[in-house]
Amino acid sequence: MIAEVDADFADVINEQAPEQLPILAVRNMVLFPGIVSPVLVGRPKSKRLIADAERNSALIGICCQRNPETDEPDYGDLYHIGVYARIIKVLELPNGESTVIIQGLGRMRLKSIDISYPYNIGTTMALKDNVIDPKDNNIHETIQYIKQNTLRLVELDENIPNEAMIAIKGLSDDNILINYILTNLPFNTKAKQKILSMNSLEDKVIETGRIINNELYLQKTKAEIRVKTKADIDEQQRTYFIQQQIKNLQNEIGQGEGSPERNELVEKAYKLNWSQEMRQTFDRELSKLDILNPQSPDYNVQLTYLQTLVSLPWGLYTKDNLSLTRAKKVLDRDHYGMEKVKERILEYIAVLSLRGDLKSPILCLYGPPGVGKTSLGKSIAQALKRKYVRVSLGGVHDEAEIRGHRRTYIGAMPGRIIKSLQKAGSSNPVFILDEIDKVTQNTVNGDPSSALLEVLDPEQNNAFHDNYLDVDYDLSKVLFIATANDLNTIPRPLLDRMEVIEVSGYITEEKIEIAKRHLIVKEKENNGLKDADKLTFSKAAIEKIIEQYTRESGVRQLEKQINKTLRKIAFAKASSDEMPYSKLTPEDIEKLLGNPPFYRDIYQGNNYAGVVTGLAWTSVGGEILFIETSLSKGKGAKLTLTGNLGDVMKESAVLALEYIKAHASELNIDYKVFDNYNIHIHVPEGATPKDGPSAGITIATSLASALTQRKVRKNTAMTGEITLRGKVLPVGGIKEKILAAKRAGITDIILCQENRKDIEEIPSIYIKGVTFHYVENVNDVWDFALTEEIVDNPMKFEISDDVSTDSL
Repeated sequence: MIAEVDADFADVINEQAPEQLPILAVRNMVLFPGIVSPVLVGRPKSKRLIADAERNSALIGICCQRNPETDEPDYGDLYHIGVYARIIKVLELPNGESTVIIQGLGRMRLKSIDISYPYNIGTTMALKDNVIDPKDNNIHETIQYIKQNTLRLVELDENIPNEAMIAIKGLSDDNILINYILTNLPFNTKAKQKILSMNSLEDKVIETGRIINNELYLQKTKAEIRVKTKADIDEQQRTYFIQQQIKNLQNEIGQGEGSPERNELVEKAYKLNWSQEMRQTFDRELSKLDILNPQSPDYNVQLTYLQTLVSLPWGLYTKDNLSLTRAKKVLDRDHYGMEKVKERILEYIAVLSLRGDLKSPILCLYGPPGVGKTSLGKSIAQALKRKYVRVSLGGVHDEAEIRGHRRTYIGAMPGRIIKSLQKAGSSNPVFILDEIDKVTQNTVNGDPSSALLEVLDPEQNNAFHDNYLDVDYDLSKVLFIATANDLNTIPRPLLDRMEVIEVSGYITEEKIEIAKRHLIVKEKENNGLKDADKLTFSKAAIEKIIEQYTRESGVRQLEKQINKTLRKIAFAKASSDEMPYSKLTPEDIEKLLGNPPFYRDIYQGNNYAGVVTGLAWTSVGGEILFIETSLSKGKGAKLTLTGNLGDVMKESAVLALEYIKAHASELNIDYKVFDNYNIHIHVPEGATPKDGPSAGITIATSLASALTQRKVRKNTAMTGEITLRGKVLPVGGIKEKILAAKRAGITDIILCQENRKDIEEIPSIYIKGVTFHYVENVNDVWDFALTEEIVDNPMKFEISDDVSTDSL
């Protein structure tokens, strides 16, 4: 709302006022003599003042607050030069506030605030106002020049309403014109207050002209900047148009301070050990931030990117502890066994201590679940005194999870590799890539396993390129350790870049030691039994849990069963306040855990023809399995396979039968038997899928035993693949299969001759009590496995020409 004016200026400013007046404090407003202006009143104290003054037709004093945020201003909070004023009208607003129309009279000086309740009342002193002489042509011409500049300013400044131009054009009195301009144009409050305090008429006019000229120059500069920047701004960039103007204005006057965020970025960047190229990249990206509007979404995107750059540990490395003695002590303390892995880490530390600098190896630990592959990474980090980070790759289906998103996407962020380094705070942590065999391959979002090629290639990862950073990062000092359960699902190029170390399952003796040293101590603390020193597990009790309550190669289920045992003991102790057990026995274990769900695979003897013990590898370790062959009278040439067998295992059965047919005379088998009897091969536990070639010699021996009715050598098991010409091929999972055989009481194991090298690498503790027999063909297997003894109640074969013969 534009203030109105009073025509008779001299009469207005000379109106007499009492020495003590109610003082109305106003915000961001300086009222000049002779001008009528609205004032919004909302404070209770101000509303009481207006009500009393209107009721008594009294004059009031108007003073501007120094700080508009002050709610209860006192004498020190006000400018002391103000004006007397008369209340013209009071308008009540719906929101409870009031708009008061007031007219400024003469100037006054506020000497003190004498009363503060119910509103401020102060002592004032009238100040003399000089009136412009109409006959003074110099002053009149100056004011007319100010008037013309003011009209141009109103045209250029969009914040001044057009009605101000009409009012200014209609004013003929120079006194009222100057005061109207000063009251209504959006100048700085301090500048207005300074002019109100001036006693010299010439100074007042000159200062007004100077302010008008400055504002006019500023508006002209803004207009020039609009023209200058318009060519660079399209419709999508209008959101930061004002910011561009401000920046150009700052450049024009040589000023401008950076935001706190920018200053923080520059400070952090200064401390980083960057190359010249990297520092140029940062400066270029920082300059992009400077031209963006802080309210623009692009500003936060750019700011986040720069914050990511300066938060990464560029060139920051923790100092390795290269003491071999300490490293071995830490590794042995945390993990039992795992000699190959420990040996490789100690070799790395030894070479590093000799060279002083070395690219980190890329290790892949593979083995069944629960053997400690992941936790081993923490121990390695402690041994080296490095930071430890872990990324789970199971189910990762997007390449951007590894290599990051490009910044053109909304919500873009770095990949897991860079984020983990940011979290670690160093560029040489021990980095665990967990479950690398479970990365999804060839999805619509790219191939994450292919993205890992660059990460895990020692020749490339010194310049790893993250799409979000868009600069190279050195990963060559990072000690990557991948873990996997199955190497078959890892792409060959990726597997080729890693040093594969097998972490095999534990035998019962090892599990007992692990339980004693680690699991029982840990679970006693977890269940509030840390101080129960008298509570112990006998060796037989631990063995019973291992053999009859778990079925695994690792110790994860063993830990759960120990936890369950101790939970029940904790419950009993909390209920009776007494420790119910001291040394747990196998009987106590069965009482606490219930009936055992598993029983040890036991060798079933050799009383039946066609029943042979084989060895199998599973994801939870080794198992023994039984191959059963039976013959039934029929048309012959029919082979039935049952037991949920896979295609490879079925093919092994067909190969074994064809080989026996081709060499029937060597086994003294009448060839007519194949034309008169159907053959059925079954592998028990039909709900469990079974596949693989390693049962080849077992099936061949089972068929040979059934067709000859000869007994299989007692306590014997076997594993090996066969070919159509009877050659025995090597198989894998030897250690796990040996453990399974030992658990079942097997004393003799038949293997391929080429598996001898695998046996020689296995510590003697694993093979103690087992004799190995190495073969090259199926005949060698039969020579050892089939005895000359016929089973009790042998089957009598009846052939179609009524000739009955007993198989020998």
